[in-house]
Amino acid sequence: MAISKVFGMLGLAAKAGKVGSGSFVSEKLIKEGRANLCIVAGDASDNTTKDFRDMCTYYKVPFCVYSDRETLGTHIGKESRVVLAITDKGFAEKIEALIHMEEING
Repeated sequence: MAISKVFGMLGLAAKAGKVGSGSFVSEKLIKEGRANLCIVAGDASDNTTKDFRDMCTYYKVPFCVYSDRETLGTHIGKESRVVLAITDKGFAEKIEALIHMEEING
């Protein structure tokens, strides 16, 4: 199976140093106004998903649930990661658009 365009963009963003990963770092970036997109793994706990969804709503940061913790971590060159925060606006908009296209196209 071909690599998802979302994962390709995540990899590029990570190489460019534009991805914060993990709950603590992502929460800090969101609260500092430096996050342009928050991605929570589909296998995150309901509590984690709700906490980040609510935080993103409050701080007006786009939010989506995507993939799983192992796959997200692998594609940014780390161990499993439940939460990612994209700090670059261009990468964030492109990744969000690609995720929505995948949702639409199945």
